[in-house]
Amino acid sequence: MVSRFVVVPGIPIETGSARNGARYYSSMASGGFDIYDNQEKYRLRLSYSTRAQAEAECEKKNAEQLFSSIG
Repeated sequence: MVSRFVVVPGIPIETGSARNGARYYSSMASGGFDIYDNQEKYRLRLSYSTRAQAEAECEKKNAEQLFSSIG
């Protein structure tokens, strides 16, 4: 069974760009980690700096969802 909420890598954030002749170079920073809702098929707008923080929140959300569907 697939969990409703899972951890996914965050969307990289552009931190700057430089031009070298005809080429542009962009520097990207990690976007951290986000939570994806498998049931509703969208990425929650919560961002966590570490995977451990995101996984802890995922476990909490999955437990809440499980108990709300039972009762």
